[in-house]
Amino acid sequence: MSKNQETAKRVLSLVGGEKNVNSVVHCATRLRFNLKDESAAATEELKNDPDVIQVVQSGGQYQVVIGSHVSDVYKELLAQSSLGNETDEKSDAPKGNIFNQLIDIISSIFTPFLGAMAGAGVLKGFLTLALTMGWLAADSGAYLVLFAVADGIFTYLPILLAFTAAKKFNTNQFLAVCLAMALVHPSINALAGTELSFFGIPVILGASGYTSSVIPIILAVFVMQYVERFFKKVIPNALQIIVVPLAVFLVMTPLTFILIGPIGTVAGNLLGGAYNSIYGLSPLLAGAVMGGLWQVFVMFGMHWGFVPIMMLNLSEAGGGIDSMMPMLLPAVMAQGGAALAVFLKSKDVKLKGLSLSAALTSIFGITEPAVYGVTLPLKKPFIAACIGGAVGGAFVAFSGAKNYVFGLVSVFSLPGFIAPGTNDTSGVVSAAIGTGIAIILAFVLTYVLGFDDPVQADAAEVKEDELKKGTATLGEQKIVLASPISGDILPLSDVKDDVFASGAMGKGLAIRPNDGSVYAPIDGEITTIFPTGHAIGITSKEGIELLIHIGMDTVELNGVGFETFVKTGDKITKGDLLVKFDAALITGKGYSVETPIVVTNSNDFLDVLDLSQENVLHGEDFLVVVK
Repeated sequence: MSKNQETAKRVLSLVGGEKNVNSVVHCATRLRFNLKDESAAATEELKNDPDVIQVVQSGGQYQVVIGSHVSDVYKELLAQSSLGNETDEKSDAPKGNIFNQLIDIISSIFTPFLGAMAGAGVLKGFLTLALTMGWLAADSGAYLVLFAVADGIFTYLPILLAFTAAKKFNTNQFLAVCLAMALVHPSINALAGTELSFFGIPVILGASGYTSSVIPIILAVFVMQYVERFFKKVIPNALQIIVVPLAVFLVMTPLTFILIGPIGTVAGNLLGGAYNSIYGLSPLLAGAVMGGLWQVFVMFGMHWGFVPIMMLNLSEAGGGIDSMMPMLLPAVMAQGGAALAVFLKSKDVKLKGLSLSAALTSIFGITEPAVYGVTLPLKKPFIAACIGGAVGGAFVAFSGAKNYVFGLVSVFSLPGFIAPGTNDTSGVVSAAIGTGIAIILAFVLTYVLGFDDPVQADAAEVKEDELKKGTATLGEQKIVLASPISGDILPLSDVKDDVFASGAMGKGLAIRPNDGSVYAPIDGEITTIFPTGHAIGITSKEGIELLIHIGMDTVELNGVGFETFVKTGDKITKGDLLVKFDAALITGKGYSVETPIVVTNSNDFLDVLDLSQENVLHGEDFLVVVK
């Protein structure tokens, strides 16, 4: 079994199996599942899978980030299941709010042919560059043949949209394509800008007709699903193969040209006009916001909401000019700059390899390896990249750079910033400068601010192993304490209490709990337990005096939300349940549940060491006392 086959098999199993999947598509790096029950998926196991970069739950989709070879995994996934088969059953997945539904619809419609569109866009940009540099003549056979494929997908875009929209809306894809072909038929295009009469009813055609249009055909296919469903119910099965298509054509064609098409055109103009008005108000602000937040939008799947706007801008009705893509290029490339800084600064071999490859893939517009594998887990590099993207995006937008072809945002987008039929390369220069600013700023900020290098954690693990084996040079005896609570670890200095934060109570750590149970971290005796249940004092057999203080100022609750299972003087064994507390009730009353665990007699020992963890489960080692 190949690696892709194994990956597909594991992913399908971990999302809950085929029975839990309503549908699945893929984009440049992700498998996008629509699951019946997301809670049935083993999300943590997927995140820890060596062939999965990240799992994102957003926009009504369960997204498994695989990387640039996602299409190969997708093919194997379909081969191992029946998910690629046509179905007329309606999805029974939860609908979610309107925003999530729209994001899901847009991504499902555009994702299948995004690669083809990106390739055609890059080719169209390079053809423009070839004309500008004099490498090809506009009337040469080579140019005309290549331009036909580069421009064809955009000219007849409604046909592709009809096919994918029909699949999304569970209606006949070939009837939808026929409807789209009517919209872009040469005889209709020849009458663009005029008014027709359909049995006395006026048919208004826009100045550019419906070539390259987006919204009209999507709305038409959305309505068509109900029309087709109606005729399937009222027409006998024996006649459906001919009569249903005929009935759909007779109803939907005039309805689309007379009503739906004009409504879609107006809606598209309003959407494009709204964006251009905001951009016209302050290009600098628009560039800073889009450049700074674009990767955040991508993480949550919100970027799909901007795809129709870019395509509307590039349509003939939108003037064929888009100002959005140039300001996004710095945001994408900045992630690569931050990843490159991580490569140079980190001493961890695995992270260095990952960050270098991530920096290279970001050049081609694939940022998921950089974001999910490097910058986001390390936090500071991601923030540095967003800052670089904001500054670079603001510069590009302020310079007035424009885009003239659609494609993925990458270094190959630059030729598309040359206005067709001109030698004006100012847009390319401005975008290149802004992108350079973003890369350099992200690199410098990441290098200067630094990050938590995993090699430090590895050193901590070595230190822990030495202590456990008794080979550490810090002392002859060590006592390992188990975590009494499951949760995220934070240093005492971050606790919002001056006594604990200053270390006056002793050395230790604090935990932000994930649940409401406290267990014995070591064998010993309960020396103190407050009547309110919020604090427990333990003395171990080795003489360690330990204080577990649940929350800040929780003594004021007078025991409300706490339940104790031990009393002063009780002998305890490591792992015994000591206290339960209601975290939701406590936080609801305005109190923090951050819980310091400190060795109050730290001065009696050589040292109290932490194990450089970010989170812990109760019962796991988390403090070492050196005697």
